[in-house]
Amino acid sequence: MHGTPHTVSDVMTRTVVALGRRATFKEIVKTMQDWKVSAMPVVEGGTRVVGIVSEADLLPKEEFRDGDPDRYTQLRRLSDLVKAGAVTAEELMTAPAVTVPAHASLAQAARTMALHKVKRLPVVGEDDVLVGIVSRSDLLTVFLRDDEDIAEEVRREVVAELFPAPAGPVRVEVRDGVVRLTGRIADTALVPVAARLARAVEGVVDVECALLGPPRRPALEPDLTELPDRETTAPPGPSGSGTGPVGSGAHP
Repeated sequence: MHGTPHTVSDVMTRTVVALGRRATFKEIVKTMQDWKVSAMPVVEGGTRVVGIVSEADLLPKEEFRDGDPDRYTQLRRLSDLVKAGAVTAEELMTAPAVTVPAHASLAQAARTMALHKVKRLPVVGEDDVLVGIVSRSDLLTVFLRDDEDIAEEVRREVVAELFPAPAGPVRVEVRDGVVRLTGRIADTALVPVAARLARAVEGVVDVECALLGPPRRPALEPDLTELPDRETTAPPGPSGSGTGPVGSGAHP
């Protein structure tokens, strides 16, 4: 898949603002405002990711400003109450941070975001060293790919590999990211395989597969015809020369 972003490192933002463990509450708010971000990784030693602070971690301080919560709220939201009294990044951060390796596929990053219900992920290299950050919008950039680029990749990576000797020309058309495959192939068992591989091409929105098997050859594959009804005949007479019932010959 030449020219296609394969990994998180292809789409991530490499300039990342990070916090130290001792960053104060006001410093965190100001940094978020200045950089127009809603979450930041917390690093140790200047590079190793140990946690992440988001706007959600900061809001409890404002939420519980007016008074003490009731007993039920205290039990149900104990972690938020702890953060309401926090003043440093180390006290506020969610740890360990949910991160993604730079070599991870975009699909892996998307699944991690969905599983942990987060909007962005710190990207790490060896020893959890921070190398970038990837957001939902970064992962969606693959859908900006040109239709003809997608079509060319499907022809090269799917059609040419699965159908080197098709029964007829296999056509690939792409419109608004939707791939349509038409034509005749020798083995229709490969149709679901072709659809799955085409759908895996980055930038593909959907796949419409209208591939058919080879045309019938009437000369070699004639339709079966019904056999004619067998005529009912009487067995031959004792002398083998008559066809009538036994005993129908002349009297002596």
